[in-house]
Amino acid sequence: MAQPDRKLFENLSGKGKAIGVLTSGGDAQGMNAAVRAVVRMGIYVQAKVYFIYEGYQGMVDGGDNIEEVSWESVSSILQVGGTVIGSARCKAFRTREGRLQAAYNLVQRGITNLCVIGGDGSLTGANLFREEWSGLLDELMQNGKIEAEATREYAHLNIVGMVGSIDNDFCGTDMTIGTDSALHRIIEVVDAIMTTAQSHQRTFVLEVMGRHCGYLALVSALACGADWVFIPEYPPEEGWEDMMCNKLSENRARKKRLNIIIVSEGAIDCHNKAITSDMVKDLVVKRLGFDTRVTILGHVQRGGTPSAFDRILASRMGVDCVLALLEATPETPACVVSLCGNQAVRLPLMECVQMTQEVQKAMDERRFDDAVRLRGRSFENNLNTYKLLSHKKNVADLPKSNFTVAVLNVGAPAAGMNAAVRSAVRVGITEGHKMLAVNDGFEGFAKGQIKDIKWGDVGGWTGQGGSLLGTKRTLPAKYFDKIAEQIRTHKINALLVIGGFEAFESMVQLAEARGIYEEYCIPMCVLPATISNNVPGTDLSLGADTALNAIMETCDRIKQSASGTKRRVFIIETMGGYCGYLANMGGLAAGADAAYIFEESFDIRELQANVEHLTEKMKTSIQRGLVLRNENSNENYTTDFIYQLYSEEGRGVFDCRKNVLGHMQQGGAPSPFDRNFGTKISAKAVQWISKKLKETYRKGRVFANTDDSVCLLGMRRRNLLFQPVTQLKDETDFKHRIPKEQWWLKMRPLMKILAKYKTSYDISDAGKLEHVNMCRRKDETGPI
Repeated sequence: MAQPDRKLFENLSGKGKAIGVLTSGGDAQGMNAAVRAVVRMGIYVQAKVYFIYEGYQGMVDGGDNIEEVSWESVSSILQVGGTVIGSARCKAFRTREGRLQAAYNLVQRGITNLCVIGGDGSLTGANLFREEWSGLLDELMQNGKIEAEATREYAHLNIVGMVGSIDNDFCGTDMTIGTDSALHRIIEVVDAIMTTAQSHQRTFVLEVMGRHCGYLALVSALACGADWVFIPEYPPEEGWEDMMCNKLSENRARKKRLNIIIVSEGAIDCHNKAITSDMVKDLVVKRLGFDTRVTILGHVQRGGTPSAFDRILASRMGVDCVLALLEATPETPACVVSLCGNQAVRLPLMECVQMTQEVQKAMDERRFDDAVRLRGRSFENNLNTYKLLSHKKNVADLPKSNFTVAVLNVGAPAAGMNAAVRSAVRVGITEGHKMLAVNDGFEGFAKGQIKDIKWGDVGGWTGQGGSLLGTKRTLPAKYFDKIAEQIRTHKINALLVIGGFEAFESMVQLAEARGIYEEYCIPMCVLPATISNNVPGTDLSLGADTALNAIMETCDRIKQSASGTKRRVFIIETMGGYCGYLANMGGLAAGADAAYIFEESFDIRELQANVEHLTEKMKTSIQRGLVLRNENSNENYTTDFIYQLYSEEGRGVFDCRKNVLGHMQQGGAPSPFDRNFGTKISAKAVQWISKKLKETYRKGRVFANTDDSVCLLGMRRRNLLFQPVTQLKDETDFKHRIPKEQWWLKMRPLMKILAKYKTSYDISDAGKLEHVNMCRRKDETGPI
């Protein structure tokens, strides 16, 4: 029975309501995923859903541009970039006559709910339309175009926005739809350029999009370890030409074979004068004589298939958009569905638009610190991390702290581990610490495989997959004496452990051993890094995003292979141990029909129901199916069993194929998200270690034996939090190596709804309209 405090969306009905969905302004990858989610959720709640083709232009023109759609209308668009319903700039909608015509076209079809996917201009236009709505209807009635009855029936227009923009230039959301995919395109190009630049000892100047916002330039600079970045919000100080050239020549003297400089298309200096990629190239050639090339990425950044992050973000936002429209009242302001940390929130549309406009105003008035603050917490943290990693002093001139910090990887390799190690080493050096690298986890620690690691040793590590330090699953309990001896020998004052569930378990063991071994009374921090995303204390682990993209890309190819041979169902096995994160979220990103996981037990009746569901689906125009299964979801209902069951039960209706994805999920270059996340959390962890070292340094030595000196740094909903591992023990199912509570299980009904299953969906978290500054709320460790 539903608990009284739970809000279930079954109580919301769209019967008798009509929803119009349009995309406006510049296109962005993931818009189609948002359109698909709005259409399917709308139909699911029994509302009529209409496509409005070509944005506001289609709304003004009417006719065939406004068309009622069915469930099948949005099949196979999840993986397509751009927007299938078209987008156009519309001068007519800027005039009252144009909006009058648009209102008439909507009323003719009974549409009083609009879902607008676009940038701040598109959303501002929608808000104006809403404010004028009753006046427009009165005018239409006076002109004899509509009846008085229609004026009463359609008296209020509800508007909910989703921000689709690759620039991530909208205040109030950490990520806009399309930004992550654009970063994928940029990083693909940078990775390719790096190989050719190294062959010839070249300098590359890369120009990326972002006329008024430097987010793409800043994050891609962090993700590829660029030598210099130019963005509009943080112009270089006077004399930057000398400083940049000095840094480039220093790097070349350290045997670095390539230099990467990233320029945002809207880059300016501190006098608001433009800095162009050609200017930067000419400067480098003139001053240093380096072989320099310019690459302008242009519309490549807008193209290609959406990333897993964008598909999931757009699907979550699309569903929430429909819920917001169903819950809207005439008193509710037009809102935007946005992302704060890992949580979907609703914010008043005009508050966000005003803050976005304030940023531009601050830049025009050269109040650049205000511009960065107004951009929001995500941007601010990225910039602070960049400043930390791109110090202007010579390494030899940095202060010395006399502390020694060791870094090691534990558990299975995960993409992003190397980015985290690089960040830890460089931030540690800037903090004045002596940094040590431990090879092969605790096994290598016990054997003394420990060496100094310098600034230049970690150059180029961000884009490398796997673990360059080497990693083993061995837990420290086996080698307590030897590890303690190595800590004494190398005078180690703090430990940073980057790894999966084994890394967490290791910290628990070391914390418990403090009573016997005084050597373990030092600050220790663990950064969760595993493709399984099964570490307690964090919503996301390093490496999970890269694995999710690998699963999604494979599923896309597999689905495409069935386009010629109709009526085919694919059964795909994913990794993850007992944690169903990859199967569930991979299913959401790839548009799967079902995902079997350990956390939600299933029986033969459910398997049978799924087969029947697919049989019904084959009668429609969508004649293929995709089923994901987590490797440990059930010991008896194996992948082979499910494959054979589907083959037998579907005989004559569809045929089956199976695919075990295996270790391809663990390999490959890290995604931009994992590179950036690894860099940021590692920098934060080293700063925490520095703070703890100062706090626990007494009488010439470090002594830390409190619970809060052995912590895991994890992302919880909106913030990055340092949590004592002893506290996290109670939240952990050690037998199955998973947290007792997992946030992503709330996403499960989402996948089922979008695959046309009747299900229950707890929406207690949704529906609270917040204010922009509340979303920026910070705790002591700050948000990501």
